[in-house]
Amino acid sequence: MAERWRDVAHIGHAELLTPTPEASLEYFTALLGLTVAEERHGSWYLRGYGDYEPYCLKLTASVAPGLGHLAVRAWSPEALTRRVEWLKATGVPGGWAEPEGGKGPAYEFTDPDGHPVRIYYETAKYVPPAAERPAMKSSHQRYHGAGANVRRLEHVNLMARDVRACREFWAEGFGLRTFEVIRRDDGSEDGAWLSSTVQGHEVIYVRDYLGAAARLHHLAFWVDSREDVLRAADLMNDARVPIEAGPSRHIPIQGFYLYTREPGGNRIEVCSGGYLGFDPDDDPVVWTAAEYAAKPGWGARLPSTFRAYGTPPTGAPEESVTSDWPAPA
Repeated sequence: MAERWRDVAHIGHAELLTPTPEASLEYFTALLGLTVAEERHGSWYLRGYGDYEPYCLKLTASVAPGLGHLAVRAWSPEALTRRVEWLKATGVPGGWAEPEGGKGPAYEFTDPDGHPVRIYYETAKYVPPAAERPAMKSSHQRYHGAGANVRRLEHVNLMARDVRACREFWAEGFGLRTFEVIRRDDGSEDGAWLSSTVQGHEVIYVRDYLGAAARLHHLAFWVDSREDVLRAADLMNDARVPIEAGPSRHIPIQGFYLYTREPGGNRIEVCSGGYLGFDPDDDPVVWTAAEYAAKPGWGARLPSTFRAYGTPPTGAPEESVTSDWPAPA
């Protein structure tokens, strides 16, 4: 097989839009345990205690929920130049965004479904103030154990009208590796799990059954163990935050999960576990519709809202979405 190349180091952060900024900020800080690194111009820059960069989430006040942008970090200045040149040669419109929060400049473009994406290389490294300095020099911030105590942004799940086109865009243009795919008999795809690292997923696409464009399915934040996912469930339950799905185990990547929605309406996952892909020449796992419908893993099936709901909402009734097999996770 062709040698894999890597110009993308990892996902860097996501900007999340919310119509209830104060309540959303409370959710991410008190319940998830993120800390505020900076606040300016109607946005908060939030970090997990394991982030080496200044932030992993930019929370921005907006009239509607959804994704402001997804950002990935390039391996080097040369890698950034190569990816920008590829975008221009392919005819993908884009332009440079000014640095913010210690990251950038970044080149902003859209994926085939219209989701805003940025790629950058330059970044500040987080330097904790004296009160936040950890005992372990290899740690980035003092361990507080607050809320669900999320360590970092783990992946971003995007809804798309054409999953295959989005997957191929990232694979061909940015070198992301496909770990798993759900493929129909006609060749179209209902889900794709991609990553620039050995981690089983960083960028996920699932079919938007309502036919909308550029919607967000969810952001996922990593905790260190399954027990931490269960702890998050207790925290959400006592805070009267409805649990949409989980705790349970996914079929793709085999992660342990919990889904809620933050006050602005965006779906948020707390996750742990899952496999790592060390084999350099393995092929993606391809599920047929029938194989996926058989649900080879354990745990309750995902609710119908998981298939239909995304942000911004379309206004269409979720029960209008039908499928003869469970939605991808």
